[in-house]
Amino acid sequence: MSQTADNIKPCYPLFRDEDYKENLKAKREGVEEVPPLDKIEETFQWTTTKEYQELNFKREALTVNPAKACQPLGAVLCALGFEKTLPYVHGSQGCVAYFRTYFNRHFKEPVACVSDSMTEDAAVFGGQKNMFDGLENAKALYKPECIAVSTTCMAEVIGDDLNAFIGNAKKEGHIPQEFPTPFAHTPSFVGSHTTGWDNMFEGMQRYFTLNYMDDKVVGSNAKINIVPGFETYLGNYRVMHRMMKEMGVGYSLLCDPTEVLDTPADGEFRMYAGGTPLAEMKDAPNAIDTILLQPWQLPKAKKFSQITWKHEVPALNIPMGLEWTDEFLMKVSELSGKEIPESLAKERGRLVDMMTDSHTWLHGKKFAVYGDADFVLGTVKFLLELGAEPTHILCNHANKRWKKAVEQVLSESPYGAGGEVHIGKDLWHLRSLCFTDKPDFLIGNSYGKFIQRDTLHKGTEFEVPLIRIGFPIFDRHHLHRMTTLGYEGAMYMLTTLVNAVLERLDDETREMGVTDYNYDLVR
Repeated sequence: MSQTADNIKPCYPLFRDEDYKENLKAKREGVEEVPPLDKIEETFQWTTTKEYQELNFKREALTVNPAKACQPLGAVLCALGFEKTLPYVHGSQGCVAYFRTYFNRHFKEPVACVSDSMTEDAAVFGGQKNMFDGLENAKALYKPECIAVSTTCMAEVIGDDLNAFIGNAKKEGHIPQEFPTPFAHTPSFVGSHTTGWDNMFEGMQRYFTLNYMDDKVVGSNAKINIVPGFETYLGNYRVMHRMMKEMGVGYSLLCDPTEVLDTPADGEFRMYAGGTPLAEMKDAPNAIDTILLQPWQLPKAKKFSQITWKHEVPALNIPMGLEWTDEFLMKVSELSGKEIPESLAKERGRLVDMMTDSHTWLHGKKFAVYGDADFVLGTVKFLLELGAEPTHILCNHANKRWKKAVEQVLSESPYGAGGEVHIGKDLWHLRSLCFTDKPDFLIGNSYGKFIQRDTLHKGTEFEVPLIRIGFPIFDRHHLHRMTTLGYEGAMYMLTTLVNAVLERLDDETREMGVTDYNYDLVR
């Protein structure tokens, strides 16, 4: 074998060595029953046609790469954002291993989350005993100050009652009666990861404030609540802190997992780090108002804030790009009575300058966009501000009202005329669209790389390069530390987009004596 202790190779180029190629060939011929290569190629080419697209869009019983994850994943992220809070999932151990691995691969960090490991007997007789042992052991072993409980499919299918189970665990002395145990039912077979975050956040609201409203007075703490929603760009939490501090605004960022998902390598393991203090959640009803940074994914948080906390919850869009960041900061200024400082005005001016510098390269470029509802909407808005043209706009788990909202944004710009909005569709649908109505670029998470690979296989002129912005990003490092919100986030996104365009132009103009007359040093 070509792999030796003196010459260790990674899987690529190792698998291109002759002995590995022979082994793989023997495996294909011996056990895989692979169809002839010409038949595979014929089928591939058919899947790139308009005829196949029409059949593809008639699919009803199959989803391929849905561009979403399940509810408990979102619940775990929400729990991680509160101080010394341990996410606890009532369900099977394998599900929790998946959630932890998903976040490990994106954040490159260990993620604390426990399960009460329901198995066949619990599926038949219920998981109350698992919860008794699980809560007691989790508190004793990991010493959290709060345990936030969510569920998987197994617990939901058999109808386990979290309120009753947790109450019984306290009655029987497995954990103290006063120990904080907010919870949310998060069935994976409906909704998505953003639904799970919303459910868990509403569970925190309910547990810490519902029965303690008698002495609460709106505005008495002179703060503004900011609710991030399912947010995996750590820079977005940091930019919120920075902007509020520069404005001199009192605020509570209700859920902030920044520290626990970005711990230093200094020899100390931190199971808990940072996070929103539980006292801030308890005090949240006393705020002036509550702002939702991603309102399309937070209907329960909005309803609870309006009905129980008596907050207005202003109608804002995600603060991405220029105009919607303006609106966000002006609303904060209006609510707090604080002026927008010169530092943020200068930052805005720098963004406008960057947009002016780069607009000639982005003008008229066509982008397909997929991901979560608020992120996609904000990206579409910013592309239009840049003079780019969003073409195929896809969110698997959005509703018809969201579709109308995106179409309204498209209609307000001449660059939105060619945009089509797709809900309930997946990345296999988007693959068809990239073949039959080719965009210049694709914006989304790592799963889009397979669309880029397939379009390249058809021919270089068909390739649709992927620009990695979104969640999850598994195949690139450190992008989760970046920022997409505010003026700072718009600068990062603009830098990423325009340099992707320029990199592509370099790729297309390197051929000596043929295209290199456009292989310019200055762009």
